[in-house]
Amino acid sequence: MISKDMYHVYLTHLLKGDRRACIDIVQRLLNNGIALETLYVDLFQKSLYRVGKLWELNEISVAREHLATTLTESLMDMAYPHLPQIAVSAQKVVVACTANELHQVGGRMAADMFQFHGWDAHYIGADNPLGHLLTFVDEEQPDLVGLSCSMYFNLPQLIQAIESLRENFNHMDLCVGGQVFNWGGEEVLSRFKNIEYIEDLNALSVQLGGDGR
Repeated sequence: MISKDMYHVYLTHLLKGDRRACIDIVQRLLNNGIALETLYVDLFQKSLYRVGKLWELNEISVAREHLATTLTESLMDMAYPHLPQIAVSAQKVVVACTANELHQVGGRMAADMFQFHGWDAHYIGADNPLGHLLTFVDEEQPDLVGLSCSMYFNLPQLIQAIESLRENFNHMDLCVGGQVFNWGGEEVLSRFKNIEYIEDLNALSVQLGGDGR
């Protein structure tokens, strides 16, 4: 469990870019046996949502928002070796950010969450040109493709990716997520009926059979 006091101390250090202090907090939690889902949902995701809100309110700069995001990704690298040894299922997922989408940490967190639940997860990062995405999906033949999109101006790329995946791989399940849906994007969810919208990591955990937070 992550106390409110610990969260606020961590957030303060994250906004300052104090790498050592953030590492110490995360290492302490890992040493105490915290579940990785709890770490991701209650510390990493929660703090980055707050950082994003501060940026939207123009209370922090883009540079500071990027600093917090980059630091969080390094902390995720630190946490990953603590993944319990679980059998990888036959289920495979490809998680990708759409073309022009440079905010990759949300998609990476989602891919890790799939991995926590035993999926064979392939995360291919930010800014995936559509043709390259289609080629990779054709090569891997996953059971599920997850698309992440954060910025509203990249919504057309998300729509195009969904249309192309449906046209070329109509047997594959699709899911979408990302901060773009906080700005709108309802047309995506209404236009494509057979697509799963994942609101956040907690919702994904529940979808995958976890208890959620």
